[in-house]
Amino acid sequence: MSGLDLEELAEIELQRDEEEAAALGAARRPSAAPSVAPPAGPDPELSTNHPFYDVARHGILQVAGEDRFGRRVITFCCCRMPPSHELNHRRLLEYLKYTLDQYVESDYTIVYFHYGLSSQNKPSLRWLQSAYKEFDRRYKKNLKALYVVHPTNFIKILWTILKPLVSHKFGKKVTYFNYLSELREHLKYDQLSIPQEVLRYDEELRNLHAGRLPPPTKTPPPRPPLPTQQFGVSLQYLKDKNQGELIPPVLRYTVTYLREKGLHTEGLFRRSASVQTVREIQRLYNQGKPVNFDDYGDIHLPAVILKTFLRELPQPLLTFEAYEQILEITSVESSLRVTCCRQILQNLPEHNYAVLSYLMGFLHEVSQESISNKMNSSNLACVFGLNLIWPSQGASSLSALVPLNLFTELLIEYYEKVFSGRGERGAEASEQGAPGARGSVPNEGAAAGDRPASGDRPASGLARPPLPPRPLTTAWRLL
Repeated sequence: MSGLDLEELAEIELQRDEEEAAALGAARRPSAAPSVAPPAGPDPELSTNHPFYDVARHGILQVAGEDRFGRRVITFCCCRMPPSHELNHRRLLEYLKYTLDQYVESDYTIVYFHYGLSSQNKPSLRWLQSAYKEFDRRYKKNLKALYVVHPTNFIKILWTILKPLVSHKFGKKVTYFNYLSELREHLKYDQLSIPQEVLRYDEELRNLHAGRLPPPTKTPPPRPPLPTQQFGVSLQYLKDKNQGELIPPVLRYTVTYLREKGLHTEGLFRRSASVQTVREIQRLYNQGKPVNFDDYGDIHLPAVILKTFLRELPQPLLTFEAYEQILEITSVESSLRVTCCRQILQNLPEHNYAVLSYLMGFLHEVSQESISNKMNSSNLACVFGLNLIWPSQGASSLSALVPLNLFTELLIEYYEKVFSGRGERGAEASEQGAPGARGSVPNEGAAAGDRPASGDRPASGLARPPLPPRPLTTAWRLL
């Protein structure tokens, strides 16, 4: 997997972290308004003459007593980082070095509280890479432990990206903790200054682990679902409630809007949107009320809604049964991969096939505009792979991402060839108004499989519904 793919995957995982954290909070406080971490008040002893007052006033860094070995402890709290446009990350790096300079001559420990990092406040991956390089041996030698609290899949992928830069010796200093209570074995816990947001999140995680909360996957629809319910219900339910229409309304509306107004938008499907706004639109759709995306002024919003719809399907569009077959795609000879894709799709239920064909036809169309939108089939596959299929138990491993993304890329890149073999379904989907694929299918070459026949035309189909958000990923000791 390339560095670019990993960066895109990290962004996707971070967006999922936000959704899961929001879902966990909603499960615990169903009647409460979405919580926004309040900015930390400035330290009363912090002078406005401090050389880094503009950064220090947020309370991101704290010097917090000693660990069990008498080493100074410094904490870094992501939940106290303001949005990126309000914080100069270069200044943040300089402030971090300024703070560490006071302690690096002796042994010290860093505690990193990951909760609260979001797409709105995170530094760029390029910044993280350059930051690691800037901390020379003087800083790394006396750092005896780096404790990462409440890690997620984002951290795992980030570690994969940074691994070529990180020495084995430094890697052994990193320890991951699922819960705050695990810090007690290593630190003088009572001396730590832990933000209330982190304490609350930790309590929610412990309650979840103890079985006192439902898992924070998707919010289940009412039982029975509303007649107008759109999210979290099966394709069959949507078909029955929409006069036999194969393509779910949310999918059709978002695809139509994006085709008309978003095909040339750079980074389409890669950007995030406000969790609160997404929930508002879901509520409107579920209540059968009209949604006008023009009212929101964000072309990325319908793209997020489309992905959310797919993620919240009760079962993946490609079905649980196809998961193991898809993982084998990398072991198939490259010249036969497209044929293999077609064979796997032959086993899909009629409805799933039609929806998948509809969605892939549109994504193929998006990829044809990659000169302007920067979203070729590979980039789109990184975004949609995990939205099309996931295992029946747990989350996909990092090693599974390569075949899942490759399979998705083949469906998009060779759309006409892959979906040319089920004429009856194609005709039915055409009647439903499936998007047409523009442009001829390129030669597969070493990438995938047979060259497409010149006469093959794409079978129009439906787009796939949302897959349920995965449960919160537990932390790991060793990556």
